[in-house]
Amino acid sequence: MKHDEIIERGRSVVRMEREALQECEKRIDENFARAVDLLSKSTGRAIVSGVGKSGHIGRKIAATLTSTGTPATFLHPAESLHGDLGIVGKSDVAILISKSGESDELVALLDHLKRLGVCTIAITGDMKSTLARHTDVALDAWVSEEACVHDLAPTTSTTVALAIGDALAVALLEEKGFQAGDFARLHPGGSLGRRLLTQVKDVMVTGNLLPVLAPDATMREAVVQLAERRGIAVVKNEDGTVAGVVTSGDLTRLMEREENVMPIPVRTVMTQTPRIAHDDELGSAVVYRMEQHGIISMPVIDASDRLVGVIHLHDLMRAGVV
Repeated sequence: MKHDEIIERGRSVVRMEREALQECEKRIDENFARAVDLLSKSTGRAIVSGVGKSGHIGRKIAATLTSTGTPATFLHPAESLHGDLGIVGKSDVAILISKSGESDELVALLDHLKRLGVCTIAITGDMKSTLARHTDVALDAWVSEEACVHDLAPTTSTTVALAIGDALAVALLEEKGFQAGDFARLHPGGSLGRRLLTQVKDVMVTGNLLPVLAPDATMREAVVQLAERRGIAVVKNEDGTVAGVVTSGDLTRLMEREENVMPIPVRTVMTQTPRIAHDDELGSAVVYRMEQHGIISMPVIDASDRLVGVIHLHDLMRAGVV
């Protein structure tokens, strides 16, 4: 097969799956809201189950739910009938995934879940199926055809089921008020954990390294600070609050206008309303503001608005925040 034909085949699969997702979006309705309501009010876990490829999708959905604040576990429907059903509690909510909605193992599991009084949600491609009719809430995962050339291998249908699972997880995340800090506590390892857990106070410059000037200082004193403290000096009021900042850029622009800059008071040069970080902010939030405003450092204040440090982009990069 020629390369252009292979490329077109690949694009066709992506196109079919995109179109299936667009159709799925239109069918997100009151049933979706009911499913989120069931899960958010549950005091137990989400029990996710499926057979074959739907089982693989179910494992991913369970993992996503767990990592976003909704405890979940995957239950193999066949194993559930041989002892594993013991992990299910009455306060749990079961999510059953099946394209046909007629999988023997899932239908049998549904019967046992009903006997236990467990709330059930179906993600199925047939809203007239046994699962759809007998679960408490059914979510429509219908697709017109699989992306497989023979319309056999689960492709488009699994993509849609996974998207519905992601939609449930994100809607629950927002419903529960799950924050970035909560996410970080569940992902302490690797660069993701470092990026989310790093607060400004963890990496800011403090103490003797803090570039501070008094309001009556001159640019002669500022030049020393700018040279030794990476291009920023903070002008601090007597009460410890920030009066303004002077940067290397300010010095350069001043030198373009004035021949003798040394005796000029910093108060006439400084930026009086600088961008400021708080010591308990996440580093990622500060990086975003730095990028938005084209700056590489900020003074840091505490809850009493007093200067406690200076945060530099390079320090955030070294901490793995960027």
